[in-house]
Amino acid sequence: MRVEPNIAPVAALFGEPSRAAILTVLLDGGALPAGELAGVAGINPTAASGHLSKLVTGGLLAVEVEGRHRFYRLANPAVATVIEDLAQLSGRPAIFNLPQLSPSALALRQARTCYDHLAGELAVTITATLEDRGWLVRGKGKRYEIGSEAGRQWFANQGISFQTIKPGRYGLARQCLDWTERRPHLAGPLGAHLLARWCERGWFKRGRGQRLVEVTALGRRRLRQELGLTFGNHGCERFATRRHGRCILRKA
Repeated sequence: MRVEPNIAPVAALFGEPSRAAILTVLLDGGALPAGELAGVAGINPTAASGHLSKLVTGGLLAVEVEGRHRFYRLANPAVATVIEDLAQLSGRPAIFNLPQLSPSALALRQARTCYDHLAGELAVTITATLEDRGWLVRGKGKRYEIGSEAGRQWFANQGISFQTIKPGRYGLARQCLDWTERRPHLAGPLGAHLLARWCERGWFKRGRGQRLVEVTALGRRRLRQELGLTFGNHGCERFATRRHGRCILRKA
């Protein structure tokens, strides 16, 4: 009798290009109607309906019904994690290796959502700074732990209530390998709550259906005050030298 999990059916759901496009665009954690998803995948509504049905039946998508409208979203954070892991295996798109990026590619690389948390160059920079200060430390597996009382107080100052956050599979925080930067950023319940608090405070603005995240003038000022980050015309400015295998921010 076979005792190993049968991964072939769910793997096949990820393997079809149109379905992969649908799943990827939903990585921002939002919900979109079938018509928009058909446009993203470059297929007609009838074909999209068939793919969406398979994704829902396979447990990768969930449906939200509002009146006569149906909106589709990723079923849970685990699906987003699988998509990000597959992105790592597929390699960074060639467009990000070009010496001159298009404005849209540059914006996507700088700051975007990865389901419910911040990703991109800015997220990696923030996470590296928190590690350098000892406020985040890498634990067993993919876990992050709060490294000191000063770190716990910093997160509390950002509006984080540790008493109300429900731990996930990897506890309160985990490492998520960024698919453009190839270095970890903060994910898990702590990462999700941190992005939510910063959006509520007006530090960031999220774009609908684009995964792009804009750092506001207030956000730039506060990140400079809180973490010593400085911003140039093309995102965070860094030293040319590296320490511990990663770029270090230029301090204000």
